[in-house]
Amino acid sequence: MPTLPLSPGSTIGILGGGQLGRMLSQAASRLGFDVVILDPEENSPAGRVSRGQIVAEYDDPTALTVLGRVCDVVTFEFENVPAASIERLAEAGALVAPGPTALAVAQDRVDEKTFLNAVGATTVDFVAVDTLDDLTAAIQHLGTPSLLKTRREGYDGKGQVWIRDAAEAEAAFEAIAGRPAILEARAAFTRELSIIAARSQSGEIAVYPLGENTHTKGVLKTTLAPAVTDAATDARAREIAEAILDGLDYVGVLGVELFDIPGQDGQAGGLLVNEIAPRVHNTGHWTQDGCGCDQFEQHIRAITGWPLGATAAHARVEMTNLLGDEIDQWTNLSAEPDVRLHLYGKTEARPGRKMAHVNRVRSLA
Repeated sequence: MPTLPLSPGSTIGILGGGQLGRMLSQAASRLGFDVVILDPEENSPAGRVSRGQIVAEYDDPTALTVLGRVCDVVTFEFENVPAASIERLAEAGALVAPGPTALAVAQDRVDEKTFLNAVGATTVDFVAVDTLDDLTAAIQHLGTPSLLKTRREGYDGKGQVWIRDAAEAEAAFEAIAGRPAILEARAAFTRELSIIAARSQSGEIAVYPLGENTHTKGVLKTTLAPAVTDAATDARAREIAEAILDGLDYVGVLGVELFDIPGQDGQAGGLLVNEIAPRVHNTGHWTQDGCGCDQFEQHIRAITGWPLGATAAHARVEMTNLLGDEIDQWTNLSAEPDVRLHLYGKTEARPGRKMAHVNRVRSLA
């Protein structure tokens, strides 16, 4: 194991060559680190801004061995990297952050919600579903509307279907191809919030202000941060983030999506956790232009044993994702004085594909 903190000139490995890996690599470069990417796509967005790239599948044993040998610490940019690959790296003596436990928990929605409730981070009620009979019983227990999701994989609205009536059970189960699933009760929330937090190798925790998110067809469209919230909501969100980070013995940046639940019948409202992401997160992109230390630099600091950076906001930022051919707006957007344009270096603008984001910078006043 390398001695921490890692010195500038050390090498960081990143599993995944997409936009998150690209922005992590750029942040690492600013701090004087070299980066090697492992990704099956040649000439990946992250690979093009890094020292090098290993072109191989994420479970390729030879590639993992090489990555572990040439890198002082290894991390990942998305949670669908095989947990076994992280375990292989760790067992071979490589420093891996976050560790395999966090990845395994986040990859299975039933395990994730079970863990969250165990550390006091409340979620909606849920039932594990393996068969159509399980689904029928779960609907009777939770009622409708309820949301059926595959237990593993699925993102940006994929792998899930709303069930409005019990008669829709069979069609819904067919829509997810009968895969192992979870049925979730509907959350009567007023808005979705998210919090980005980090935990260092020594257990230090840093938390960013809350963001308020809006979605279009299941895909994040905008995040406004800092969100307009009260002190109680801010404190509860921080409490949730700290409980998750400590419960996982986590190292790195973590994204937590939250439902803001209104009070009813004289009862106080609160926050429910929708899901967690063991990585830098789309809803944290606003920090690039709203904070002194953005989420990408924060992640690099955390995994290399450096002190965590400041998380206070110096501006209010509205982050907007550019999907598909919306990237063609870059010429007009780049001319707007309050816009910071972040392009991902992707060559093909497929419908719904995240191609870039813009941060519109406003005064905090």
